[in-house]
Amino acid sequence: MERTGSKPIDELVRLAMIGDGAAFTALWDTHIDALRTYLKSTMKTLDDFYVDDICSRSFEKAFRQIKTYDPSRSHFFTWLKTIAHNTALDIIEAEHRAGRETVSLDDNLQANIDTVTDAESDALDAIIHDEDESRTRAYVDGLPDLYREVARMRLIDGLQYKEIAEELGMELNTVRTRIRRAKDLIEKMKRDEHDA
Repeated sequence: MERTGSKPIDELVRLAMIGDGAAFTALWDTHIDALRTYLKSTMKTLDDFYVDDICSRSFEKAFRQIKTYDPSRSHFFTWLKTIAHNTALDIIEAEHRAGRETVSLDDNLQANIDTVTDAESDALDAIIHDEDESRTRAYVDGLPDLYREVARMRLIDGLQYKEIAEELGMELNTVRTRIRRAKDLIEKMKRDEHDA
């Protein structure tokens, strides 16, 4: 049985399956370096930015799909590598498609654009910003403890990921994952609020 810290991987997976964010964070901490190494060795054309992005997306997918993981069929890390491999292929394909989709516009084409004066625009932006900030604060306050502080630092204080990592003494990718998870939870709160 794989082990991490004081809890076996299987126990962390079981806890993650019932929604324990701390258990999933422990799974991240245990597997992130190995996942990066795997991606760098199998997808040699990817730079560090893409590797980190793929790792973050893969853990997000794993978190969303954790209930579909079957420990009798594979080890957790094998399952995670499969998700990462498929995510990498999806990103590479999307990059190729984006490169092929170029649009050529006729030089004589003109667009009619309604313009708003700077003063009107600034006033409207200020109102929207104040309303958005108030709603964002309410959503952040509703997050579980694990995500609340990093979400506040990023979404309200506007700190960069690296600044948050340094201030909290965390790995940069842990910060990214927690912020991404916080954003997912906030989106769920918004949907639930809209549906109510």
